[in-house]
Amino acid sequence: MSTLELGLPMPVPAPGLPARVRIHEVGARDGLQNEKATVPTEVKAEFIRRLADAGLTTVEATSFVHPKWVPQLADAEQLFPLVADLPVALPVLVPNERGLDRALALGATRVAVFASATESFAKANLNRTVDEALAMFEPVVARAKAEGAEQVRGYLSMCFGDPWEGPVPASQVVHVCRALLDMGCDELSLGDTIGVATPGQVSALLTALGAAGVPTEALAVHFHDTYGQALANTLAALQYGVTTVDASAGGLGGCPYAKSATGNLATEDLVWMLHGLGIETGVDLGRLVATSEWMAGRLGRPSPSRTVRALSHKE
Repeated sequence: MSTLELGLPMPVPAPGLPARVRIHEVGARDGLQNEKATVPTEVKAEFIRRLADAGLTTVEATSFVHPKWVPQLADAEQLFPLVADLPVALPVLVPNERGLDRALALGATRVAVFASATESFAKANLNRTVDEALAMFEPVVARAKAEGAEQVRGYLSMCFGDPWEGPVPASQVVHVCRALLDMGCDELSLGDTIGVATPGQVSALLTALGAAGVPTEALAVHFHDTYGQALANTLAALQYGVTTVDASAGGLGGCPYAKSATGNLATEDLVWMLHGLGIETGVDLGRLVATSEWMAGRLGRPSPSRTVRALSHKE
């Protein structure tokens, strides 16, 4: 039986690409926070367990944002203990020191802060300037490190384009990345929040970051597929040497504060491409597809992932 009959791509390695990629799965947090309906806590916990069972080693669990702003994740205190026993990394988003307190009280060891490369989005998302937001994050990062956090991640939104400001100069992104690194962040996730980036722009930004002394091993990429460019942009990042890619099972998620944003890069579509390039992920694609089909059933609509749809239609 051929690989295609088994629901797998034929692996043909390409030169200059990493041997292994770590997928940072964001569906349970970034995906579900954008659902109109609130998903029951037990369903979220089962979703995370199934993602871990599919071989994903990093599954972002939830966000300790005030429930007023993200009511879909208001159950963070109830959810985290239900999955804390899993043998995978379970990062959580913490917007401020209060959020960090809540996360640490439950034993979270990996946290993330969410910054912006543009003033307009910082204002819309955090009601602060970029520099004011960075000043707010500094004690959060310092305390997380002091409390023994295994990793502090810095999300950086609007790295390529902003719905209010248009194309974003690489220098703005470099400025915020350097600030986050200098305050102690271990990893930076470069977000194409409205999905407007193209591969040349990705290469140019990564080159600018490298010239500013930002190590490639500290970078992750987070692409949205608004214009169908997420996989092409991911490949450009892989060619530069990036080995951590954010993705969302079934293509769940967008951004509640950016109305033109569509779903994240689907984890299944990413895995199909990576496995076709001979790049190891540790992910069982069949189990992952089954998980996204299961969640789509709970949400009452089909998965937007092309790979999920293609493999679901196989006899």
